[in-house]
Amino acid sequence: MHTSTLDLVPREHSARGMGSNAEPPFWAPHAPSYSTAGQALARAVRPGYFDWLDHVRAAGECTRPIRLSGTLDTIEAATGRLLDSRHTDQLPDAAIYKACGNRRATVCPACARTYQRDAYQLLRAGLVGGKGVPETVSRHPAAFVTFTAPSFGTVHTRHIRRHTCTDRKRCNCRPDPCHARRDNPGPCPHATPTVCWTRHHADDPALGQPLCLDCYDHDHHVVFNSFAAELWHRTKQHAERTLAKLCRTRGIPHVTVTSANGKPRKVAPVRLSHGKAAEMQRRGAIHFHALVRLDGIDPDDATAVVPPPAGIGLTDLIDALTDAAGHTTFTTPAHRERPDGWPMTWGEQVDIRPISLAGSGEVTDGMVAGYLAKYATKSTEATGHNSTRITDDNIGLYAHPQGTHIERLVEACWRLGHDPAAPRPDRGGLRAHRGFTGGPFIDPWHCPDCGTRTRYRACPVCVAERQAHLDTKPASTTMAVSSYTKLRRWAHMLGYGGHFLTKARRYSVTFKLLRDTRITFRRAEEHDDNDAIRAVDHLDDTTLIVGTLSFAGVGWHTSGDALLANTAAAMARARHEAGREELAHGIGSAMQANEPAAA
Repeated sequence: MHTSTLDLVPREHSARGMGSNAEPPFWAPHAPSYSTAGQALARAVRPGYFDWLDHVRAAGECTRPIRLSGTLDTIEAATGRLLDSRHTDQLPDAAIYKACGNRRATVCPACARTYQRDAYQLLRAGLVGGKGVPETVSRHPAAFVTFTAPSFGTVHTRHIRRHTCTDRKRCNCRPDPCHARRDNPGPCPHATPTVCWTRHHADDPALGQPLCLDCYDHDHHVVFNSFAAELWHRTKQHAERTLAKLCRTRGIPHVTVTSANGKPRKVAPVRLSHGKAAEMQRRGAIHFHALVRLDGIDPDDATAVVPPPAGIGLTDLIDALTDAAGHTTFTTPAHRERPDGWPMTWGEQVDIRPISLAGSGEVTDGMVAGYLAKYATKSTEATGHNSTRITDDNIGLYAHPQGTHIERLVEACWRLGHDPAAPRPDRGGLRAHRGFTGGPFIDPWHCPDCGTRTRYRACPVCVAERQAHLDTKPASTTMAVSSYTKLRRWAHMLGYGGHFLTKARRYSVTFKLLRDTRITFRRAEEHDDNDAIRAVDHLDDTTLIVGTLSFAGVGWHTSGDALLANTAAAMARARHEAGREELAHGIGSAMQANEPAAA
């Protein structure tokens, strides 16, 4: 019997049925029917087992599918007459299973694989065209840039001066010593050695850890992660302004376009379009990999993607990006612990390479698209830290001012992100003398705003009033919020609150378009022309299915159900891959057979 090797044990759940898969009841852990194999056997011998397999096929690979319940109404589109109505109670398990769609590979490998493939198509289409992008973009100058974070302190590294291996994924080259200093400058002010002669292996847990935790600037580190997106935005603006000045110097006229309010205005004849992926380094600092394409401006259609003017080329693009990386800098807003703010600039390791679309250069379109799509499914796994959103109740589990490197980063996020104007004392903050004890309750205290005596970390009266005030406030009003309060919201991401894959509006298509295309293809594949049953967004069809569904839960009911669903999906995936290999082999054989005749 072949079974799936996906992890069936949930990492974190609070109730049965919540998490990746459900666990046996605590009162019968050793009963045969509550083991994974017993649950799978019990499901397989039930009547309608194959109907259940067909029902869960859409979410078979998902480790934590979403269960929906409600009614499904069949309506005649022309007259609006109700033809049929049924409840999900009539379906297997009384629910509809839907894949979670999570992009993180550590949460759901199957959904992350789909997201990664969509990201690859989205990024590559911006270089070679297709998917609705004109094929003329393949003639636009493009570059692959890498912007790293500056140094916040010396960390353990693994540097290989010259690779002699043929496969970087299985690299066994001998690295240089970590931090070899023959002059022996002595220990740091905290009596920690500043040298390291170790030749670290690739999976050494010491990599990315500071040589001295007390010398490392954890505050500047998390602030950089928080403002890294703004630094990227200003860097791109700097490069575009440099290219605009170059066009003016070379006599390339500006283009007159019509703005949204109908007024004409002059703009530079070039603009930059990008697709960007963020990568979390082992030390916990964010850096960016980006595909930057040089486009022109069409005066008749500002949204069109056209080639740049003839006087601007790839060398100018690389020079503009290099100048922007070296000269873009700003200072963050004032903070109570640092009134002058923190300086924001890129690190010394800035790599800018031209992209070859012929498939023969050092960096090709397929290589960079696959490289960026790989990081689109990752998060903070490289640092060894992986948690859900951090709150007042669980902050003590992840942060400590004298703890590990990651614990100090989380502590810096929580401390710098505290808003003194909040209507509650910092009871959920970090207190070294109390040892970071977690839990929902603390010593009794009186709220300074309403006088309520409570043992909760936040005053329940003030929280309820504040939430009611926010619910009734008009959406157009703005509040003066500190630029650092978001550090607490993104403490589980070490301060970085941006998305791990972003793109310019005109770089390529959207994920929504790719998903809609896939849905349309599957509907056409599953239904023939005589069985015209479609969703409500197909208004031209004669029969519509309108679902009124609500959230019912997350995860499979039992680990046995997860085992059977994942196994069936794995077998279907194996058949699909075998068919693709056979098809590719047949096409290759046919091309080889036709080569002599063509010659």
